[in-house]
Parts: sequence; C-alpha cells; structure tokens
Amino acid sequence: MDKISFIKFIIDPKIFWFKFIFLGFFVLLGFLSSLYMEHEGHYITGMNNQIVWGMPHMFAVFLIVIASGVLNIASLSSVFNRKLYKPLAPLSALMAIAFLLAGLIILVLDLGRPNRLIIAMTTYNFKSIFAWNIFLYSGFAVILAAYMWTMLDREVNRYSTYMGTFAFGWRIILTTGTGSIFGFLVAREAYATAILAPLFIIMSLLYGTAVYYLIIRTINRYLKFNISEEIICNLKKLTIYFLFANIYFLALYHVTNLYIAKHINFELFILTSGGIYTLIFWIGQVLIGLIVPLVIVMNNRIKDTVALKYASILILLGGFAAMHVIIIGGQAFPLNIFPDH
Repeated sequence: MDKISFIKFIIDPKIFWFKFIFLGFFVLLGFLSSLYMEHEGHYITGMNNQIVWGMPHMFAVFLIVIASGVLNIASLSSVFNRKLYKPLAPLSALMAIAFLLAGLIILVLDLGRPNRLIIAMTTYNFKSIFAWNIFLYSGFAVILAAYMWTMLDREVNRYSTYMGTFAFGWRIILTTGTGSIFGFLVAREAYATAILAPLFIIMSLLYGTAVYYLIIRTINRYLKFNISEEIICNLKKLTIYFLFANIYFLALYHVTNLYIAKHINFELFILTSGGIYTLIFWIGQVLIGLIVPLVIVMNNRIKDTVALKYASILILLGGFAAMHVIIIGGQAFPLNIFPDH
C-alpha cells in the first residue's frame, strides 16, 4: 500500500506543478535579489568599510558548514558500518552536495562581476586559505558524486565503504579549512586562534544532524511514512552528544581568547559590552541554540519526535546567530592598527 501511494505521489502532475511553482517562486526571488544587490551595491547586505563580509557570507558559511555535517548519516552507514542508516545514506550525500552548491553560489556573488570567477579558477595564491578551499570544495563535490554512485550501483557497491571513508576524511579537512579562514586572520582580535577549526567541525556535526532530521521528517510526513523509533532514538543521542561538544568547544574558544592578552578586549566586547552582538551571543547562540535544545532533548517527558523537531529548529536559529557573532561581530570590533591608540 505504501509503495502504491509513493508511485501516485511521484506521477501526480498536480503535485509536481505545485512544487515546481512553489519552489520556482523562491528561485526567482533569489535571482531578483541578486540582481538588486549587484545593481545597488553590496552595502544593502550590511557591508561597509569596516564590515567587509556581510549577510551573504553568513548564509554562505552556514550552508557550507551544514553541507559537511549533513553527511553524518552516510558516514555512520559506510564508515562506522551502522546498517540502520544505510537506506538513508544516499539522501545524506545528495543533501551535502545541495547545501555545498548553495553556499558556493552565494560566494560567487561576492566577486562583483561573474567573469571574475575565471580569475578565481585560474589564479591561485597558496598563502591564502581561500585558494586551498577552492580545491577542498570542488573536490568534495566530486567525491560525493562518486560516493553516491557506489551506494546506488550494485556493481560498484563493494567500494562504498572506501569512498565513504574518503568522503569522511575530506569533510573533516573541508570544515577545518572553513574554520581556518577565520583562524588564519591574525589581524583581527576576534580570530587568529586554532580553536576555531575544531569548533567549526563540531558546529557542522550539530547543524547537519538538525537539518537532516527536519528534512526527513518533512519528507516522511508528506509521503505519510513513519521514521523508525530506533532511528529517532539514535538521532536524539547524537544531538545530545553534539550539543555537549559544542558547548565545550565554545567555552574553550572564549577561555583561550581570555588567556591571550591581545584578545581580552574583544572578549569583553562580545561577552559584556558589545550591545547587539552581546545579546545575540548570549540569547541567540548560547541560550536558544544550545541550552534550550539540550534541556528539550534531555527531557524524557517530551516525546522524542517532538523534542527533536523543536530542538533542531532552535539549533539552526542558534547556528545562524553564531554565524552573526563570529562573522559580523568579529568585524564590528575595531582593528587595532596602532597599539595603545
């Protein structure tokens, strides 16, 4: 019966055109927004002489971090041989490609003119982490495509574990590179610390798990299928582990900055006197994004599916707040060009 319902859903032209028009509206809206930004200038996204990375960079980095983390399910299937997740693994890899492309397309808008992409693809400065990331991002997309092939084609399925392990290692390096974009910026007191690399890795694991659950919940509810309780229970445990790890590395990042003499002023800015950035950090990133979801998923009185749904939504809201604090807040603190002045 489920199979018949699924086939009807696929071939029903009314549902197809409804989805096509509904999603096409957002594609058109994004296209018009990009044209407006290119015509008016990037200042409309919050960029100015001090904040050179605005709202588009928040979305781009957030999507790229999610792209790495949403591969969790496929990694559990192939690398750690959890057979429970094998049916869900191809969707995990497909979503990783989708989120990666979405993030990279946003970054292309930062070039100012489309033809500058040719320069970015042919001219490299290997002292820049951005040049490294070009290879990491494009390589990740190719590896994911090959990984999906080994999972879906029975003739090459025996190589799925090897490709899964390769993809797992690559995604860790990729997220390390994304975190190192900020970690290598020694000129700004908000960054210039190696702790940002593992922090971004943990953030990717948490956000990817939250996104994957919300997507499969939407798909399964729309198709009237049920997710097994075992999968829900496992995702809940993973979410708890990743929340604790995120809290730990976030605290470690700020404690490390407090220990580094030249970063103390920035820490006081973010933690106490930063105005809107302090509020976003404590209320958005810490409370909404970490503490409240942890309380929800650890409350046994709340049904697992309900707890995971609301916790995942709050985690993503907190993740966006975290990107705002790291990217915008880190630039809002003035550069110390002349010491003691």
